[in-house]
Amino acid sequence: MSRSSASSVPAPVATLWEKLRTKGIPISFEIELTARCNNNCRHCYINLPAGDRRALESELTFRELDRLATEAVSMGACACLVTGGEPLLREDFSEIFTMLKQKGLLVSVFTNATLIDESHVDLFRRYPPRDLEVTVYGATERTYEKVTRSPGSYKAFKKGIGLLHEARIQTRFKAMLLRSNAHEFTRIARFCNGFSPQDYRFDPFLHLRYDRDAKRNREIKAERLSAGEIVTLEKKDPRRFRLLKKNVGRLIRTTSPGSIQRTLFPCGIGQSSFVMGADGWIRPCAALHHPDFMYDWRRGNLPDAWNRFIPETINRERDLRSSVDTCITCPLINLCLWCPALTHLETGCLDRKVAYFCRVAKARANLILKPTDNLGEEGKLQTD
Repeated sequence: MSRSSASSVPAPVATLWEKLRTKGIPISFEIELTARCNNNCRHCYINLPAGDRRALESELTFRELDRLATEAVSMGACACLVTGGEPLLREDFSEIFTMLKQKGLLVSVFTNATLIDESHVDLFRRYPPRDLEVTVYGATERTYEKVTRSPGSYKAFKKGIGLLHEARIQTRFKAMLLRSNAHEFTRIARFCNGFSPQDYRFDPFLHLRYDRDAKRNREIKAERLSAGEIVTLEKKDPRRFRLLKKNVGRLIRTTSPGSIQRTLFPCGIGQSSFVMGADGWIRPCAALHHPDFMYDWRRGNLPDAWNRFIPETINRERDLRSSVDTCITCPLINLCLWCPALTHLETGCLDRKVAYFCRVAKARANLILKPTDNLGEEGKLQTD
């Protein structure tokens, strides 16, 4: 998943956030309140059944979440993203949300909206979220519930967003696009823009399960769009295509990087944020589930995780003899899905090439360097 960014706040505030990133403090953090969900989406990388007893028993208590938030705020945190699973499954969601807001945090929430009721609307009126993002799985009941595999979920979704809309609670929308709903790409975009113009985005990149469940991973791979289909959809979205074209000089290297980066992680993980898993383990980024890079917060504390453990992760050196050298020096790496975290989910290793990622990067490069309607057989996708 793509997460909240400074682009969702006014420019002066975003500039302030960029300055804070250089201070070495955890200015934002993410809490996965639960891995459980009331839906059973075909593509989901985290969800467990709503009644999963083991997951329920491992979840952080309200008191533990209060301690975490206190530690984070004392270290300089300004913002928090509350997600899941489906965070509204927590019976104490309102108490948790209120506690975070009362500590002065800018709180964002990611939800499927199927559990939204009048009490949540009243809560969000009293304490407006920084962002409230709802995921959309289809424009029709048949398609929506083909994805969620949860009878009645479409009506519950429509009711939830209806309540938010009637209360004029600002909501942004995201669509996960997969083989089961890509034929409704245009209708989904039209539906979302009807509620929240300029606040809609889509994500066609499905990554594999955190728990490495083989059966569920086969389902996810079956739902993935081909590289050609992905760029076909990206070209159909004017804003997305415009951004790709505008940033072509930054996205595609035209010169050699000079030297090979020695550290394992080429991104900015752990520099200004962290993720708290539902089971009490801190990670430098949401997708990173390698056991070497997970910190048992229940047996420690946030200052120790932030000041000792996470820097050790950031500074971990990679094996320069690894085949990943070809990825680090590839001119298309900024168009690619490759990163050690996602590669670990794909292969069990942190430093291997992933053929699917390569195909997507090459297709995107061909699109923005020389846009054409003729994308070949792989790029043919029927959309409404």
